[in-house]
Parts: sequence; structure tokens; C-alpha cells
Amino acid sequence: MASKSSKINIPEARAAMDRFKMESASEVGVNLKQGYNGDLTSRQAGSVGGQMVKKMIEAYENSIK
Repeated sequence: MASKSSKINIPEARAAMDRFKMESASEVGVNLKQGYNGDLTSRQAGSVGGQMVKKMIEAYENSIK
């Protein structure tokens, strides 16, 4: 059975995703730092993830217009 991994293997993609995450966190008022952010609440982490998804959907919708 093949295992599924969310690991990013391309360094440039990792850097872009980190910038995207930091930008999204800033937009929702969550203070992320480089490296470990295990002190975030579930609400804060969810806000960052939700903002990232919202921006990805908007980008997709704009690309198909």
C-alpha cells in the first residue's frame, strides 16, 4: 500500500509556500515566526489555513475568467 505524503520536495516550492503562509497569517492577525509554531491555538492555526484556502480559491476563480 502506497503511503501519502504532504512533504514538499522542491526547495523553491517550500520557500513560496512559507511566504504564502506568513502573508496569510498576517492578514488574519496571527503572529507566525520562522520554524516551530506549536504554541498557536487551534483557532489561530485554522484561521491561517482557512485564509490560505480562500486565497487559493480566489486565484483559481480569477484564472478561469
